[in-house]
Amino acid sequence: MGLHIVVCVKSTPSSVNVPVDPSTGLPKTAGAPAAINPFDEFAVEEAVRLKERVAGSTATALTLGPDGAAEVMREAIARGCDAGVHVTGPEFDGGDSYATSLALSAAIKKIHAEKPVSLVLFGKNTNDGGSGVVGAETAAWLDWPGATSVKKIEAIDETAATVHRAMEDGTDVIKLTLPACVSTVKEINAPRLPSLKGKMAAKKAVFPKWGAAELGLTAAQVGATGAGTKVVKASTQPARPAGVKVEGASAAEKAKKLVDILMERKLI
Repeated sequence: MGLHIVVCVKSTPSSVNVPVDPSTGLPKTAGAPAAINPFDEFAVEEAVRLKERVAGSTATALTLGPDGAAEVMREAIARGCDAGVHVTGPEFDGGDSYATSLALSAAIKKIHAEKPVSLVLFGKNTNDGGSGVVGAETAAWLDWPGATSVKKIEAIDETAATVHRAMEDGTDVIKLTLPACVSTVKEINAPRLPSLKGKMAAKKAVFPKWGAAELGLTAAQVGATGAGTKVVKASTQPARPAGVKVEGASAAEKAKKLVDILMERKLI
């Protein structure tokens, strides 16, 4: 029968130079170039590898975002996923990890009802919010086993997965009963480039669009209204001060001056 893997992907700014609107104190992301969240590339690759590893398996990409976010699912299909589902609507605007994970869990339940899900994969975090908790929160909403910081999926079948979880003091090896949610780290693999066959499939792909109503949720449960937190103000990273240039007629003289400076500042 194989596995049905769902991989969650997000469209995020492709540049770190996102300006802040002085009138609102919030990042100005409208119109900014976007791409698949870099950490989600590892989750997509792992979904495709598992699909190739277990005969009869399929991989479905899932995203939450505006119309343009569908492009990240096309990227996932170009890399080997089979289909995608787009959770979208103005009611989702302004959501935090709490509201987003609720919406994703409702979408996964709907997907699961149509075709049972074995495993849900996430990147370790996004490069815009950076909370790193959506995978764990989604597992909690679903009441499924979950693991974060997974650097290797050692074994998997239709009932369980054995994974290696990176910890500060080493590695945990844990066995998860499926279905489960797993957040991956970049050590897990090296993402492939999209194939020509994949690009052709991505170009033709049509994605179902689900709003809150289709997920059995109310508008008050998602987006800014359903969020547990609120961004009061954001600011750009301050410019780094200019460094000290060590002058000297020779390399030896520069080295001596550098040592003097380091000793003066009690760095050596």
